[in-house]
Amino acid sequence: MRAYEAPDASGGLAWEQSLGLTTSLGRVLVVSNNAALRTRLSSFLERHRGEIVPIEAHHLLRHLERGRYGLMIVDFDSLGPSGFAILGRIRMQTFVPLILLTDERRADIDYVVGLELGADDVLIHPFEPRELLARARAILRRQEIGRSIAGSPTVRGFRFDGWELHQKTRSLRDASGAVIELSKREFSLLTCFLEAPLRPLSRLHLMRATRMHEDIFDRSIDVQILRLRRKLEANPSARNWIKTVRGIGYCFEAQVETLF
Repeated sequence: MRAYEAPDASGGLAWEQSLGLTTSLGRVLVVSNNAALRTRLSSFLERHRGEIVPIEAHHLLRHLERGRYGLMIVDFDSLGPSGFAILGRIRMQTFVPLILLTDERRADIDYVVGLELGADDVLIHPFEPRELLARARAILRRQEIGRSIAGSPTVRGFRFDGWELHQKTRSLRDASGAVIELSKREFSLLTCFLEAPLRPLSRLHLMRATRMHEDIFDRSIDVQILRLRRKLEANPSARNWIKTVRGIGYCFEAQVETLF
């Protein structure tokens, strides 16, 4: 039997086609102040069906405001001392998948805090471009699966900590089976949280999900959160699932199961 031979770093579209790995990356924003790194990643990803937009870090927020992207790759060191604050602002503007690149010397703190602030993955220098490509494709696949599940009429609800939210009847039952009455907005808000558990959600994202466009102030979503919390936490079997994420919004901290 012939031994398996991995392709070299430069080759590979024929090899990838044989394995069905030719999914387009879409439009990718590559952010780094290191020109050599930008060029290296851009050239590699372009060879693998990516439309690459390489920029320096100080252009990042402006590009997010004006352009549409399917993926972001951000060199954390290029963000400077305000790096974590910038990550928070990114997640307030967009939910585009984000891969954070970081130096080995500060990998532990960057890895943990980066994920807490909404990065989908963290890759530590030095790394092979093929590993970055594999991780990017994995994130995009998960996102596509999530979209298909969230938009599917076969999804009938969610279960968390013994509680169940049913879409058809628009009802919430606690672990004992008792019904918790929810307003239309409270139901929409809880559904939004359960579709993205353990992930920080910005106030803007939550407002859009609950269709609160007629409200003048962003803080109106805080009032809705407070009302939902009171209804959930009034029950003895409940706990504080909705956590405040400073500078971003809120996160629903529970393991959630989709009901079909």
